[in-house]
Amino acid sequence: MSDSLLVPSASPTARGPSQPTVRAPVDPRLDLVAEIHRLRRERNAVILAHYYQAGEIQDLADFVGDSLDLSRKAASTDADVIVFCGVKFMAEVAKILSPSKTVLLPDMAAGCSLEDSCKPGPFKAFRDAHPDHVAVSYINCSAEVKALSDIIVTSSNAEAIIRQIPAGKQILFAPDRNLGAYLAKVTGRDMTLWPGTCIVHESFAERELAKLKARHPKALVASHPESAPAVLAGSDHVGSTRSILEYVLKTEAETYIIGTDAGLIHQMQKQAPHKRFIPIAGTEGPCACNACPFMALNTVEKLYLALRDMTPHLELAEPLRQAAALPLERMLAMSASIPAPAESAPATVR
Repeated sequence: MSDSLLVPSASPTARGPSQPTVRAPVDPRLDLVAEIHRLRRERNAVILAHYYQAGEIQDLADFVGDSLDLSRKAASTDADVIVFCGVKFMAEVAKILSPSKTVLLPDMAAGCSLEDSCKPGPFKAFRDAHPDHVAVSYINCSAEVKALSDIIVTSSNAEAIIRQIPAGKQILFAPDRNLGAYLAKVTGRDMTLWPGTCIVHESFAERELAKLKARHPKALVASHPESAPAVLAGSDHVGSTRSILEYVLKTEAETYIIGTDAGLIHQMQKQAPHKRFIPIAGTEGPCACNACPFMALNTVEKLYLALRDMTPHLELAEPLRQAAALPLERMLAMSASIPAPAESAPATVR
């Protein structure tokens, strides 16, 4: 049994989320946005939203970012309550780094296919079979897997952190094989990879990208390294969600083909309304989509209910939290030289 206590509990599958958390109906006459602002002030709460959340949730957040940005914010906020509009492993990171704060996730069924692909038992066996390796785990994993790892990384800091590991040290990388293969290529390191993938990024089809490039020959292609190698090979830029956003803002093309969750396009359109952004449609693999079905479980209504009822909240057993904190703290220390971005969400009246 897991050492983490989730209230309520949910177990997403590798092919999509489990049933959403069932909540009482909301009075349709309520102005949900106004109520969220009121409750945020009353609870001394900060709302964090990942780039892959729906645009209306991003617009309500105090801070919008990728995993590294949100990890930093979770560690630094002085709020009493953190409402994490993302997925479960992100809320776990907030709790690990801020144990005295109440951490809410609007829908506890918002999981992750990568997390689900790498269970603690098999991962421990994987580690035990390679006792001389450094275990580097992508942040898209459970608190239990983090506790079994030496260093956690995000797509923003993974390359820089791997380059800090002594050249003679062998590396295990979990759970995303596509990100691991990309990192092995750019760093020249020989890494043993766990065979997990993201159901969204894995679905991006090379032939769909080829069709879009034929229709838009002047477009630049920006993709996340969780995508399949063939998609990365056809991209002009490969990087984290934050890196992709920065790339489309600083380059001069009129049209961009985007190889990551379509939720990121909301921020692109807000910050560069004169440019055109076209998502690669997923047509292959277990999920024919370009938006994470787990991320989509969070809604404005559930955000309101979480603040109103202070549930569902996330708790971790203290021994597990302490064990998982060590590799996260190593990550933050090793990524200290990576500049933190300016906040991209609009300021919230507190």
